[in-house]
Amino acid sequence: MSGDQSAEPEQDVSEKYAGARGSVFKADMSGGPGGGRMTLNSMYSLWFLGALTNAGALTPLGRKMVEFPLEPSLAKMLIFSEQMKCVDDVATVVSALSMPTIFYRPKEREEDSDAAREKFFATESDHLTLLNVYQQWKKNGYRGDWCTRHFVHGKAMRKVKEVRQQILDICAQLKMRVETCGTDWDVVRKAICSGFFMHAAKKDPQEGYKTMVEGNPVYIHPSSALFNRNPEWVIYHELVLTTKEYMRSCLAVDPKWLIEMAPKFYKKSDPNIMTRRKRMEKIEP
Repeated sequence: MSGDQSAEPEQDVSEKYAGARGSVFKADMSGGPGGGRMTLNSMYSLWFLGALTNAGALTPLGRKMVEFPLEPSLAKMLIFSEQMKCVDDVATVVSALSMPTIFYRPKEREEDSDAAREKFFATESDHLTLLNVYQQWKKNGYRGDWCTRHFVHGKAMRKVKEVRQQILDICAQLKMRVETCGTDWDVVRKAICSGFFMHAAKKDPQEGYKTMVEGNPVYIHPSSALFNRNPEWVIYHELVLTTKEYMRSCLAVDPKWLIEMAPKFYKKSDPNIMTRRKRMEKIEP
C-alpha cells in the first residue's frame, strides 16, 4: 500500500487539475525541497480516488469531482453516495464537516454540554452524529432556541444549512439523484469509506491505533462518539496533534468495505503468508 495522509497537498493538486479541465496533469517540480514528492503523492491519491487516469488526465469521475468546491475525498464520497441512494444525507455530513465544530462547551457548564452532546451520539460514527444533529434541528424548525438548549452553535448550523444548499444546487446541475436513505445509515458509512479509505487505522494490540498507510500511532479524540468504544477498524477525517496525534471525526468500518471501495489500494491478505513484520512479532513458545 502507498499513499499520503496529508489532505493539504491533495487540495493543492485539485485546484490545478480543476483548472486543467481534462488536460494531462503535469507535476510541478519547482515547489521547493520536497515539493515534487508531495505533488507526486497527491497525484497517487487522486489516482486511487479514481479522479486521474494512468496518464494523469481527468477521468469522467474526476471531471465531476472538480465541479464541487470541496477537497477531493469529500467530492468523491458525495458522488459515490448517488449509487448508495443517500446523496441528501451525505450532503449534510459534508456540510457539517466544513465547520470546525457544531457544539460548544462553556467552562461553567461542561458536564451539561457533554451530556447534551452524548444524546446525539451515533456509536458507529461521528459523521452520523453530525447528521443526527442536523436532522433533529430540522425537525424542530431550524430554531435558534433549540440550538441554545442543546449546546449547539446556531450560527454554525445556519452556515451548514447554507453550504448544504449550495452542494445540492451543484448536484442538481449535474443531474444527480438526490435521495435519502432514511435510517439505513450503513450506506452513508460506505459512502464515506469510498472517499476516505486512505485514512484508515487498525486497533493496536498494545495501545491506540496504527494508521494503515504509514503505521503511525494515533488515538481516537476524547470528544468522539467512538471514544472508549475502540472498534477494530476506523476511518478518520483528519489528524490533530496535541499531546498525542488524535483522529478527529471517526467512523467504524468493516475491513471488507476497504477492499470493496478501494481494490487498487487494498487487497485481501493470504492467511498462509506471514509478512516479515509479523514473523518478527511472533512469539515462540
